[in-house]
Formats: sequence, C-alpha cells, structure tokens
Amino acid sequence: MNTFRLDQEFFLDPQRCIGCHACEMACAECETNGQLPMIHVDYVERYSTPQTAVQVCMHCEDPVCARVCPAVAIEKDEFGVVHSAKTDRCIACSNCVNACPFGVPRKIEPMDLMMKCNLCYDRTSAGKRPMCATVCPSGALFYGTREEMSRMRPNSSPVNTFRFGKQTVKTRVNIMMPLGATVLVVDADE
Repeated sequence: MNTFRLDQEFFLDPQRCIGCHACEMACAECETNGQLPMIHVDYVERYSTPQTAVQVCMHCEDPVCARVCPAVAIEKDEFGVVHSAKTDRCIACSNCVNACPFGVPRKIEPMDLMMKCNLCYDRTSAGKRPMCATVCPSGALFYGTREEMSRMRPNSSPVNTFRFGKQTVKTRVNIMMPLGATVLVVDADE
C-alpha cells in the first residue's frame, strides 16, 4: 500500500551544511542504491574555505534528464519523483548527465548506468523520511511540511523556481534562502 504524502516536501538549507558526509553514508546504506550514495557533499573551494555544498536531485517538474534520454530510461512518477535510469533501458549515453542544469545525475562507470537521488522512494512511499534527512545533524536536510519548516526557520523562505538563462525550472525540492535575499538572474544573451 502506497502512503506517499504529497504535503511532505524536501528542504535543503545550504547555509547549514557542515560537511560531515553523514547524508552520503546513510544514502549508501539504502538497499536500493547498491551501496552507492545518491547525494553528494562537494567542497566549494577546498583550499581556501571549509564551506561545502550538498548536491541532491531537485526532482524538476519538467525533468530535462528524462526529455533528453533516447532510451526513455528516466521517468517521473505521479508523485513528482524523478527516478534513476531503469537498468534494462539505460544505454549509458550521458545525455542526462550533460543536460541537467543542477549537475546531478552521475554515470556510474562500472555499471554503465546513470544513477541519482530518487527521494528514497522505497521509504517515502511508505510514509518514512529519506535516509539523508534522518541523519543530518545540522538540519541542512529536512523532509516535512512547509508549516513545519516555517516554524523551524522563520527567517528563511523556501525557493523552488530557478532561472538558467532564459529557462525557468520549477522543482519539487526547495532551497532555503534568507528572507529578503535577492537572486541575481543573468540571461545568456547579456
């Protein structure tokens, strides 16, 4: 029985990431990932700052990774979850890797397969939280309702619409931004 709750959303607060990699380790423990993390903690400028950035699939409303897949291996389900490439269909062409505006999908070389976060679908479809959100000690990753998040972060607001040149991308995952923060949008033609 599917108990996926549409009122539950994923929130990422990049200012709170402490680079502990707990999310990566928990993700790798998820049995559907084959012991590989589908979330990644990257260093912004490793030699000059300890700042890290969490990279997770944004689950776009109109996923370009799925649109550019010639084998129709990537699909978005009725809950807005964009799944990893189906192993029996993926031809390892890397179109999805190159097309994603967030740089999320990764081609796993030994398997010749694209893999990425699927929002712990095996857990979220059963009413549980994604593995990464259960272990994050700083609260950089949260899975719950907007109301819960607004109580926890009254000075921040969730953003899930992004501009890449003239392209607007709306996502299921929210990035927390300080209230009053301005986002600079630069068109590619400028």
